[in-house]
Amino acid sequence: MMDSKDRREFMKQSLAGAVGTGLAGSALAATGATASLPPADKTPRFKISLAGWSLHRAVRANLVKMLDFPQIARRAFGLDAIEPVNTLFEVPTHDYVRRLKKNAEDEGVKVLLIMCDSEGPLAHREKAVREKAVRNHHKWVDIAAELGCHSIRVNMQGEDKENAASAKGVEDFVNRAAESFVSLCEYAAAGKINVIVENHGGLSSNADVMVRVMKAVRLPNFGTLPDFGNFPDGVDRYEGIRKLMPFAKGVSAKAHRFDAKGNEADIDYDKMMNIVLNEGKFSGYIDIEYEGDELSEYQGILATKRLLERYQSG
Repeated sequence: MMDSKDRREFMKQSLAGAVGTGLAGSALAATGATASLPPADKTPRFKISLAGWSLHRAVRANLVKMLDFPQIARRAFGLDAIEPVNTLFEVPTHDYVRRLKKNAEDEGVKVLLIMCDSEGPLAHREKAVREKAVRNHHKWVDIAAELGCHSIRVNMQGEDKENAASAKGVEDFVNRAAESFVSLCEYAAAGKINVIVENHGGLSSNADVMVRVMKAVRLPNFGTLPDFGNFPDGVDRYEGIRKLMPFAKGVSAKAHRFDAKGNEADIDYDKMMNIVLNEGKFSGYIDIEYEGDELSEYQGILATKRLLERYQSG
């Protein structure tokens, strides 16, 4: 593990490299990507934010901290919005949250939402477990409100794997999830926070099930965070995103690897962005969530940013 001096040096080199020819050049050379920003006098069709998970390896290696995230987003990547992950917060105390908020304000960076993991299965078969999971999320609602976020992103977990494919099993799951989300959304409404669900494995990656939950809850501060990845093999990811977009309060642009022209090798971004922008009429922030290992995290973020920039001008 690096000490503070080594970490500062890593940050210095990373920030310098990302905006100079070193890191940016190597990323573009590796992907063949070129920037195509909209003209200065034209409003982009959407804005780009940075998901904290894109730097999870660097954070876990103690190379950077979530407190550095606003500076990294602004100075290394020219982005004005971030989406931190709760499990990457070092110590989510009041002082820590205050420091993160100040760091973001100093950089002119918005904290859009908090990705919330490991706080319990909100659709568990046992009511006491579900209620505990709802209470566990309350602190993140409060932190999100303090940071000026519009949402917390939660997971929809708790399916009974032995009967998750049965009609009765799915119905029970939907009812349990809806009960928890109604309770959590009612708490979040006081702080003007949305509760949004990502397709993130299990039945949450079944778009039809997600739509059933959305319709069962039917609250204005409840919605989806469609993620271009996170669909099982054999599932039509494009149709899945199409079904989730009517409820979307954010979009996550997943990327793993790139071809020589800078295209995502496994996801047809032309097709995906048409669903999001033209069919879905989405015009908010789309986050960069790079999860690959062929490029470094910094290079992968830059490559994903260049790819998304192609679509900003329409």
